[in-house]
Amino acid sequence: MKSLIAPQSRFGLLWFCISLLAYVQSAGADTTAADWAAVSSPSSDAGQSIGTYNGGCIAGAGALPLDGPGYQVMRLSRKRYFGHPSLINFIQQLGLISARDNLGTLLIGDLGQARGGPTPSGHRSHQTGLDVDIWFLLLNPAEPRILSEAERETKNAISVVDSRADAVDRRSWNAAHARVLEAAARQPEVDRIFVNPSIKQELCSRKSPGSTEWLRKIRPWWKHDDHFHVRLKCPPHNVLCQAQEPLPAGDGCDASLAWWFSDEAKAPGKSAPQPPPPLPPQCEQLLRQP
Repeated sequence: MKSLIAPQSRFGLLWFCISLLAYVQSAGADTTAADWAAVSSPSSDAGQSIGTYNGGCIAGAGALPLDGPGYQVMRLSRKRYFGHPSLINFIQQLGLISARDNLGTLLIGDLGQARGGPTPSGHRSHQTGLDVDIWFLLLNPAEPRILSEAERETKNAISVVDSRADAVDRRSWNAAHARVLEAAARQPEVDRIFVNPSIKQELCSRKSPGSTEWLRKIRPWWKHDDHFHVRLKCPPHNVLCQAQEPLPAGDGCDASLAWWFSDEAKAPGKSAPQPPPPLPPQCEQLLRQP
């Protein structure tokens, strides 16, 4: 069976895809989220994100070390601490920045599964090894300690938003949160960061000259009041990775942000659940690799 690393020539890539499709068609039934969750080890390929963020997989994922300078991984039992090597490096570098600037220890939530793919619960995205959730709960830099396994399972993220006031909650929000978000958004590999609209509003209210480029990456989204969701760009040479549409121009502190506080945004109409997008044929092959 051919490697998952895509051939670089057009003819080679076409032949590669045709052979994979034929393999999948002969392999049998569609996979389920439970099938992906049952795989405990990454494939031996070089890091390749395949498909879309909510319909894809990751070949050659790395495992984020559970502890490192400036960060600790939470909810170990979920086994969602795998990601593209670019994501592993991003988290480690952000941890170093947080430790260096005395901002506190980052608590890392979900990355993705060992080979990505859909999860049985919790996320529609996080499938290509390019997404990570980081809690707004920062461990006190003055009292650094390693959390026990039990604490990592029971400690909860805290909301930093007062939903009744449509504003950040001053009892839990502080300047360190804003600095961590800015540091994350300034990294060139970051595509966008999802936060609660009230958090985006807070950052907009305190923006300074020269902040447009990083602030543009901070995108309002429902919930996201107790964590922020970082999404990286498709890494170079990952030809099977499908990028999202480009971000709109500007810093996002305009009428598009005001909409998030409207009745329409707060009480969106209910629609029938949409079926998940089909996975690329390369993902079916990846799942069946030893």
